[in-house]
Amino acid sequence: MKETILETKRLSRRFGSLTAVDEISFVVRRGDVFGLIGPNGAGKTTTIKMLTTLLSPTSGTAIVAGWDVVHHPANVRRTIGYVPQLLSADGSLTGHENLLLFTKLYDLPAGEREDRIHNAIEFMGLSDAKDKLVRTYSGGMIRRLEIAQAVLHNPPVLFLDEPTVGLDPVARQSVWKQVEALARNGTTIILTTHYMEEAESLCTRIAIMYRGKLVANGSPAELKKSVGGNGSTLDDVFAFYSGGTLESEGGYREASRVRRTARRLS
Repeated sequence: MKETILETKRLSRRFGSLTAVDEISFVVRRGDVFGLIGPNGAGKTTTIKMLTTLLSPTSGTAIVAGWDVVHHPANVRRTIGYVPQLLSADGSLTGHENLLLFTKLYDLPAGEREDRIHNAIEFMGLSDAKDKLVRTYSGGMIRRLEIAQAVLHNPPVLFLDEPTVGLDPVARQSVWKQVEALARNGTTIILTTHYMEEAESLCTRIAIMYRGKLVANGSPAELKKSVGGNGSTLDDVFAFYSGGTLESEGGYREASRVRRTARRLS
């Protein structure tokens, strides 16, 4: 069995009387592409923020690459990459300048920076655009640049929070290709999505969240088998475990967030 690289036990986060994440427990093995899926408002992003040390858990534990997110947050940050939902690249800088800034933020040795930047640009297919201002990039190119920023320090674990939200189908496929390449190179990837086709295409294991709880966990094949097997789809799985609806639950705030992200990437 593959080594465990991330584990949560009864991890919870409350905001006043609202329980956003409710005692979830799961394990991610080294080399997995692990998907957290669910409607908007299910608790996916709150979970990612706890695992990346941006939010402290209210209760429970989470260990990432051997480090406790509460007791050793700096060590966790050194061993992960993180691409948030919202724009993290600076449009007033070129692609190369954005990456150079991140090599300094990661405190990479000065003598290694240009090689790291060159390799990341080549890997993400951005060589022709490296000296252009990011404000001229397409949405898919921006996402690929943000992934390049997140992996400059060769982290063993990469978090992608809805990496293709707001992208058109062609740009989405481009990002998928890069995620698959990272996985083949041994990076463990934890991603959130509410696109079933994205989870089916990318993930080796999937956990379904609904109203803050983890309601199912397994490989795509195992999850399909759990709701009937032959002919079942991940849409069927999702509908079964989330009360029979595929509709987004985030309301006005979540709709506004998605549209705002789409505008920034357009």
